[in-house]
Amino acid sequence: MIKFFKSLYFNQQFYIYITIVSTLFLLSFWFRILFTIAILVSLTLGVLLLLDFFLLYRFKKGIIANRKVADKLSNADENSIELYFKNNFPFKIHIIVIDEIPFQFQKRDFLEKSILEKEEEKTIKYNITPFTRGEYHFGDLNVYVSTPLKIIAKRFLFDNNRMTAVYPSYMQMKKYEFLAMSNRLSEFGIKKIRKIGHTMEFEQIKTYVNGDDVRTINWKSTAKKGAIMVNQYQDEKSQPIYSLIDIGRVMKMPFEELKLLDYAINSTLAFSNIALRKNDKVGMLTFSRKVENVVVASNKKTNLAILNEVLYKINTDYSDSDYGLLYGMIKRKVTQRSLLILYTNFEHISGLERQIPYLKLIAKQHVLLTVFFENTELEELISEDAENLETIYEKTIAQKFFYEKKLIVKELEKHGVYAILTKPKNLSVNVINKYLEFKSKGLI
Repeated sequence: MIKFFKSLYFNQQFYIYITIVSTLFLLSFWFRILFTIAILVSLTLGVLLLLDFFLLYRFKKGIIANRKVADKLSNADENSIELYFKNNFPFKIHIIVIDEIPFQFQKRDFLEKSILEKEEEKTIKYNITPFTRGEYHFGDLNVYVSTPLKIIAKRFLFDNNRMTAVYPSYMQMKKYEFLAMSNRLSEFGIKKIRKIGHTMEFEQIKTYVNGDDVRTINWKSTAKKGAIMVNQYQDEKSQPIYSLIDIGRVMKMPFEELKLLDYAINSTLAFSNIALRKNDKVGMLTFSRKVENVVVASNKKTNLAILNEVLYKINTDYSDSDYGLLYGMIKRKVTQRSLLILYTNFEHISGLERQIPYLKLIAKQHVLLTVFFENTELEELISEDAENLETIYEKTIAQKFFYEKKLIVKELEKHGVYAILTKPKNLSVNVINKYLEFKSKGLI
């Protein structure tokens, strides 16, 4: 009985009809003829209510519905959710759909309305954009069904407690993979860099074109052919590349709803996929108070899945990161010269000065690329017009911090450490650009 009452709802039309009947009875106090009309309307409403009730509750499986959601969702991307419906009632129905979306989205107003003809099937699609990795639990899919009379509605419940996981942005990874394989990286700002092999492994003799290294000219072939010919060598392959992700408090800062750590994680996954396609070895580790989540560099395709699982579980803490511990770990474990991409953030030059001795030591043995972030909110403040003395002070301080970020880049380059200062949203593009540049120059 309780289940029955929980499934029964009265539509807005029911209350409109009740209001009309009540008004007629009220007016009949002064106009006696309206009393008879009110009785007739009441009886008619009662008959229609019973008919509506009979039509709805006669068919226990009058509608079929389910939610189609992927087992894994992509972080910081629009993910499509499909709601499927099939009308098994022998008449047209009106439906109101309320999907209980995971609490992380804080969306309490999801509601869709539709009409299904007899035996009609329909799909309703909507998009959700998560900004936090982890488990997301969908609640009930509530479907309120009404007949064409629309006096009452019956609630049907489907797909209770469906769980899905939000992983690092595999959509971004696939996008850059497709562009790399189709040589369309420049459409997203990734430079098309001519690669020149510098190993001694000979590949072929070919005609010189602009951009070829003049040191590789084959003078004998040039004399025979009457055109400039050059030796072409194979590119370096299977070079170890490690992503070093700082999970200290500096990476907890959010920009556009996404933490700096998640930008770094998404970039690591996208970049690692490209590097594997180039036959290089990819690995990673995270560090803060201790070094953990170590994945040894490998060019096996399965390594990408291992990286994805490790990246999924990473979280920041509120501690200061120990760069001395990081250096010690790299010295012991990474014995071959490698490209190390360090994802961190320095807001002040004083913060860099404490770590620069360790970065210099790492850069002596490896190619070290330090990646840190522009404060885009400061840029917005700087671009605003100064309207009063307080705004002038704020703009001056913002310009000081903005200029200090550029000084950090110069300071790193002075000590032989490569650096990228990037907006968070451009992180993946800039890292892939730098990787391709290093490959073309033979630095790795």
